[in-house]
Amino acid sequence: MSKSSWIRRMFEDGIKLKDEYGAENVFDFSLGNPNVAPPDRFRELLVEIAEENVPGAHKYMQNVGYVQTRAAVAGHLSDKHSVALSPEHVIMTCGAGGGLNVVFKTLLDPGEEVIILKPFFAEYTFYVDNHGGVPVFVETNEDFSLNLDAIEMAVTEKTKVILINSPNNPTGKVYDKESIKGLSLLIEEKEREYDKDIYLVSDEPYSAIVYDGIKVPGIFGACKSSIIVTSYSKSLSIPGERIGYIALNPGISDVDKLIEGIALCNRILGFVNAPAFIQRIIERMQGIYVDVEHYRRKRDLLCDGLWKTGFEFKKPDGAFYLFPRTPIDDDVEFVRALQEKNILVVPGSGFGGPGHIRISYCVDDSTIINSMDGFEAVMKKYKKN
Repeated sequence: MSKSSWIRRMFEDGIKLKDEYGAENVFDFSLGNPNVAPPDRFRELLVEIAEENVPGAHKYMQNVGYVQTRAAVAGHLSDKHSVALSPEHVIMTCGAGGGLNVVFKTLLDPGEEVIILKPFFAEYTFYVDNHGGVPVFVETNEDFSLNLDAIEMAVTEKTKVILINSPNNPTGKVYDKESIKGLSLLIEEKEREYDKDIYLVSDEPYSAIVYDGIKVPGIFGACKSSIIVTSYSKSLSIPGERIGYIALNPGISDVDKLIEGIALCNRILGFVNAPAFIQRIIERMQGIYVDVEHYRRKRDLLCDGLWKTGFEFKKPDGAFYLFPRTPIDDDVEFVRALQEKNILVVPGSGFGGPGHIRISYCVDDSTIINSMDGFEAVMKKYKKN
């Protein structure tokens, strides 16, 4: 509990401030909670499927999910990655958080290592620790791109997983095709050196939220020992529904055994299976996403405003987070100063990126616009010092 997520801590602080000052006077950038409405088709299907009289629609199912839903996902992924997946290679999960826990439970023996790239989603360390794994942190480059030399130095005979997140939370960085290829070659080399499988696990809940013509390179065509874990929380704006999937590269050695292990772990971790009703919706939602233009506009609005006040940052390629530098080393102090202006952001140290703050811009435009005076005042205070 003492190490619990800064994200939730600031979110809870925000509830208190809103009660005290009124929600319109608090500028809450703490939580990645989508504010763009789900696509119209999602709402149509909610009604349509609720009215269907399907016998057994709410019964137990296979722990891996409905075969028709997995077939729809597999078909979509096959087209996207140019790799032939069958329904057996897809396991429906309770979101990406649930999926990652299932993967780590399945793969990790106690003491085996998971390489995590900094900065990172804060709860990765808890997920690894849940299943006896050991997180190993590796710095990225100055622009948050992959540092392949640093990753190579971190791989040992105990390495079981290299975990990537692209577009990245908290930086919005998309790892390019050349970097993914280089990482895949590195994994192949280390697999031969240590005579063991090393899995590339890609956490991809933001893969549909990218800007400026940037594309997220597929990992299945690059690395045979690869697993995708994702959710529809961000791409459909339905985080409360807890729906996602695990997809396994058919090229994984002993893939059938791994599928059996994941099915077992999905059950014994208490998830049992992904929610039945939402699976039936997802079956009919492949290739449909929220309107990313809304987030691009919010990104540009925030970046333009903060640039004028003197913040330094790398403009994000995707997701809906900005990770600017703080003018002082103590990012927690800077966050507290912003809080005095009723601005809620999260210190970068909570993501393994001290000296930064994370600003989640999936908020109303008015929140961005009306917060700028406060950002400017705090920046001026510290630049004077």
